[in-house]
Amino acid sequence: MLIVHVHVRVKPESVADFRQATIENARSSVQEPGIARFDVIEQQDDATRFVLVEVYRTPEAAAAHRETAHYAKWRDAVAPMMVEPRQRTQYNAVFPDVQGW
Repeated sequence: MLIVHVHVRVKPESVADFRQATIENARSSVQEPGIARFDVIEQQDDATRFVLVEVYRTPEAAAAHRETAHYAKWRDAVAPMMVEPRQRTQYNAVFPDVQGW
């Protein structure tokens, strides 16, 4: 399992549009066979901060995700909405183990 956290800071005037575009991307992403989970979370005390929690079955699935049309559409749509470039951090699953997913 590969878990990716993508931290995004959005312009205040773009929060609603970012949320809509990101939910659309997430709905398509969870249909990919290599994605075990795809969460969109918004910080409680700052609606301009989001984290995408992406759980891939393999590292190759993460690469395949970035080649999809829905990802490209999302990437291009939200780029001008961001205050700064998104930050991506990768993690390995420790618990539950791979069989638990």
